[in-house]
Amino acid sequence: MIPKPVEELEKALERLPGLGRRSAERAALALVREPSRLMEPIIAALAAARKEVVCCTRCGAFTTRSENPCSNCTDLTRDGTLLCVVEEPSDIVQIESSGAFKGRYHCLGGKLAPSRRSGPEKLRFGEMLARVREEGVKEVLLALSTDMEGDATAGYAAELLAGAGVRVTRLAFGLPADSGIAYSDPLTLRRAITGRRDV
Repeated sequence: MIPKPVEELEKALERLPGLGRRSAERAALALVREPSRLMEPIIAALAAARKEVVCCTRCGAFTTRSENPCSNCTDLTRDGTLLCVVEEPSDIVQIESSGAFKGRYHCLGGKLAPSRRSGPEKLRFGEMLARVREEGVKEVLLALSTDMEGDATAGYAAELLAGAGVRVTRLAFGLPADSGIAYSDPLTLRRAITGRRDV
């Protein structure tokens, strides 16, 4: 018989990406078995992340309250004429790990998904257009998922940018169909960025 608090812990852990029911159960039991070695450091790290981690006010990437705008936005060595548009802040982490992109980023905060009531008004398209106008952007790279919702989001972004006088490109199809950036390895991302194409 598993105590109710451990069951609740399992359910909470099961919501994390990559953890199924059995993995969540093993993790929960390990945490309660060794609370001082495992649970207490995790609790402290979660509390610190909740208190300090925010999304960059300019690009939407993960950063800290004390470094906002983030280091990518303030790094003068990055190419400010090249803007990479992604769905989620975690996509920026993945693209950075490829080492192939040296421009700036813009996170939309999701993708168009009518079934989940995620329309254009819920995403950061307006901020994207403002940055293109104000920051001297010459190329917008749409680094969006290759599923139907990602394609719809890319199409909508391309329409918005049509009159902005910028080149609009999309990642080359080195990414598997129906897949996201978060599941891609650095080599695949490098090839996709290097072989990007016009929309």
